[in-house]
Amino acid sequence: MVDGPSKERILIDVREPAEFSAGAIPTALNIPISSQPDALALPADEFEDRFGFEKPTVDQEVVFYCKAGVRSAAAAVMARESGFEKIGEYRGSWLDWERKRKAGSQ
Repeated sequence: MVDGPSKERILIDVREPAEFSAGAIPTALNIPISSQPDALALPADEFEDRFGFEKPTVDQEVVFYCKAGVRSAAAAVMARESGFEKIGEYRGSWLDWERKRKAGSQ
């Protein structure tokens, strides 16, 4: 998933833009769920205007992560309420990714 984008599975970072720009998992797209809680309920054209990329479709798998897992869990609930069925969460989120990345570079 981190080696390249996939049409079947989309990695979504739900942290705020400043957090995302400070570092993100490769291939992740940013949908800041705290400041944009209606994002996944938007019509596709409005979503693309707001975020600059196509809205995931309900038949795609969406995998959410944040800093520690709290916001990603909320995003998973919002996605389910918006009709998404294939929903995943990276429970360790950014803190786990960073820890593993740093450990691998030593």
